[in-house]
Amino acid sequence: MKSNQILQNTIEGLKAITRVELCIVDTDGKSLATTFKDTDNYETTVVTFVDSEADSQVISGSQFFKIFDEQHLEYVLIAKGTSDDVYMIGKMAVFQIQSLLVAYKERFDKDNFIKNLLLDNLLRVDIYTRAKKLHIDTEVRRVVYIIETNSEKDSALETVKTLFASKTRDFVTAVDEKNIILVKEVKPNETFEEIEKVANTVLDMINSEAMSKQVHIAYGTVVNDIREVSKSYKEAKLALDVGKIFYSDKCIVGYSNLGIGRLIYQLPLPLCQMFIKEIFEGTSPDELDDETLSTINKFFENSLNVSETSRQLYIHRNTLVYRLDKLQKTTGLDLRVFDDAITFKIALMVVKYMKYMDADNI
Repeated sequence: MKSNQILQNTIEGLKAITRVELCIVDTDGKSLATTFKDTDNYETTVVTFVDSEADSQVISGSQFFKIFDEQHLEYVLIAKGTSDDVYMIGKMAVFQIQSLLVAYKERFDKDNFIKNLLLDNLLRVDIYTRAKKLHIDTEVRRVVYIIETNSEKDSALETVKTLFASKTRDFVTAVDEKNIILVKEVKPNETFEEIEKVANTVLDMINSEAMSKQVHIAYGTVVNDIREVSKSYKEAKLALDVGKIFYSDKCIVGYSNLGIGRLIYQLPLPLCQMFIKEIFEGTSPDELDDETLSTINKFFENSLNVSETSRQLYIHRNTLVYRLDKLQKTTGLDLRVFDDAITFKIALMVVKYMKYMDADNI
């Protein structure tokens, strides 16, 4: 059982209904959950009962029951009293706890299956065989989210699990110490806007419940078969990394929205360095002053529109033209020409990527 608290809640609930005192101990007689005190007195008696052939027995004014998990003795239940009613209540409690063991084991097996599925640790034939055994539909549309938070991961993990607790076809897990993984069912009529909405809901929940203010969420594309879930996971991982470099102002990034950043991220650094050297002849676009860089970025934001850019920068149109002319003399690129603008935009992104990789390797 994952937590003794589950056992404690179970027997407390049974006691509230039946008014019978209950205690669950391990096979050494150590108390795991109880509704009464002085459970240490039962240790010797429990060990003797464990070694006996009986599945239930009346000892010293209490009913003792063995609780098995697939024919393996897991716990002993003690119910105070010797009446037939106490016996019946004890048998009901044993059934309830055994059902919890089965439910938890299935949940654990599903979690283990999803982890191996994400990491590509399963053969194709094993995927379908195990999915069938665990009652997981293999042809449901799914998308994978990766949630990275600076807060305690366990707290954020429980928050996400709570959010999707009622969704039996969604899975929440973790494959490393850093990230939380959500494998979400996508209905046939759901769009990427609704997938983004789910990410925003998770973001808001973690920010409020886990008190984390640095949450990044990335998601892959929708896949139609369970064996493609790892593909969506890899896409989400790439989106998380690329998002940190080129879209650091965004908390949520989708693989389909990465644009050219996805291509630049896969370029080898020597090729990037050669590109910058050939275009700028030994200089670098990030060596420009802040005013010029701010002007360039705003110009790109407004799709190379001189009038709108000058209006948003609160400068005269001629001032902006002067800055662009000065940039052309410095770099040889005229941002008013589409091809030159594309070259400069890519160069800025390449430099950002190179800086990120250098910092990451320090």
